Amino acid sequence: MAIVKKRLGDLLVENGVISQEQLQEALADQRKSKRKLGDLLISQGYITEQQLIEVLEFQLGIPHVSLFKYQIDPAITQIIPESMAKRYQVLPFLKEGGKLMVAMADPLDYFAIEDLRMSTGFRIEPAIATRDELQRAIARHYGMRDSMNQMLVELPTQEEIEETEITDEDSPIVRLVNQMIQQAVQLRASDIHVDPGENNLAIRYRIDGTLRTERLIPKQMQGFITARLKIMARLNIAERRLPQDGRIKMQFDYKMIDIRVSSLPTMHGEKIVLRLLDLSTGVKSIDSLGFSDSNAVSFKEMIGRPYGIILITGPTGSGKTTTLYSALNQLNQETVNIITVEDPVEYQLEGINQVHVNPAIGLTFAAGLRSILRQDPNIVMVGEIRDTETAEIAVRASLTGHLVLSTLHTNDAVSSVSRLRDMGVEPYLIASSLIGVVAQRLVRKICTDCKEAYKPSQQEAIMLERYGLKTEVLHKGRGCGSCNSTGYRGRIAIHEVLTIDDHLRQLITDSASVEELRSAAKRRGLVQLMEDGLLKVSQGMTTLQEVLRETVSH
Repeated sequence: MAIVKKRLGDLLVENGVISQEQLQEALADQRKSKRKLGDLLISQGYITEQQLIEVLEFQLGIPHVSLFKYQIDPAITQIIPESMAKRYQVLPFLKEGGKLMVAMADPLDYFAIEDLRMSTGFRIEPAIATRDELQRAIARHYGMRDSMNQMLVELPTQEEIEETEITDEDSPIVRLVNQMIQQAVQLRASDIHVDPGENNLAIRYRIDGTLRTERLIPKQMQGFITARLKIMARLNIAERRLPQDGRIKMQFDYKMIDIRVSSLPTMHGEKIVLRLLDLSTGVKSIDSLGFSDSNAVSFKEMIGRPYGIILITGPTGSGKTTTLYSALNQLNQETVNIITVEDPVEYQLEGINQVHVNPAIGLTFAAGLRSILRQDPNIVMVGEIRDTETAEIAVRASLTGHLVLSTLHTNDAVSSVSRLRDMGVEPYLIASSLIGVVAQRLVRKICTDCKEAYKPSQQEAIMLERYGLKTEVLHKGRGCGSCNSTGYRGRIAIHEVLTIDDHLRQLITDSASVEELRSAAKRRGLVQLMEDGLLKVSQGMTTLQEVLRETVSH
């Protein structure tokens, strides 16, 4: 297929996608930034990536390819070197005689096409794929392959690991571990699990809350990979019998990534889990947390109070810390003294004093909280209320003029009251100190690239109507390369925001049961987790299955 050389900007103007003025503005920016025109137009919001694909597909006849549908032969990917694939954002996916089909983010990059032709000796037939899908596919098909092959050839089968093999930047083990982390960052994974088995080592990524095995590595590499990760996290590589915790900071594609590392001895060797935090994204604003309008107003009113306790509740991995940091970020002003005690400090906030707990030397949450109250704080954040001592100090701090923010592990907002009672805090102290509670869960968002409408089933319609919601159309993800065929991409929070008013305060003082408190709160307008989730289903943000999975199972 011969491609008529036509300029992208002219094509977009001819098809009415952008105006001549927008093109001139983008071209002026391009001269300064040297970025590709298509990327600039997308980042400026003048066009979407889908519009760009449609124009190239229908006007120039360049085919659009969904890479996730192809079982790509590894021999084909070896035709184009990894460095070239990454430089031009391309991936070969089909070979027919002397023709090589190559997926490209920019199929009008004639310089890249000519360079690929000269390098491979094949006639290059470009196809267009989304940039995000290409990055994922390049990471998957090149990823750790070359480093693994080199390791198998170069590394001796020995008991003792040479220091240079796990510290030299050119060593295949160092490159393999770096690629493992870089691939996880590109796939937007929150965690990497390095799981030792009897016969191999499994590398698993947690993406949007779901774990999946990305690669199985030969067992003989296990010691090298474990040692490298422990060296990076400044852990004791000789200690294999006790759990250890450490931290790594790395930079990929101009993003600073903070990695928490945890090792745990198991039957088949040390299991290592890496928690990835993208520091470049910064702390989210409250308005970007997914609160409904009424819940956002209630939460902002809570954190605007001068003293009292605000609790964020939910299971591990429900985004509690993100909500806490967003609140602190909003409260962070020159006129207030904010001190936190955390385990560990996840994001460093400018202008806020953050204390990392260290139980090994006696610096527990309770001890840290006691100390920071002598530092004249206005606002105190306690990472988690884990025991009676911490709960009592937090309550008393809130009654002596401090605003205290913390987290609890409970299933819903109302259960926090009984959890504090179970910890031994007197009901009258809870009633006097508690401002409000936010319970939350994270549900997967429908992928915007393959989102499609459908008519709700009778069962789905009945469930929505039960909560006063009626809609003729629901949405789901069809599955595409951008979302790894899952139909979901990214996550959003669903919330239950309980504000403690005088009536609820009296019920708490009278030791009312959780059921009584919940009934009273619902009469006073409490929107429960399920209801907030179903509202987001009706708005096309997520699916009914996701909401039920997160609210019924907990």
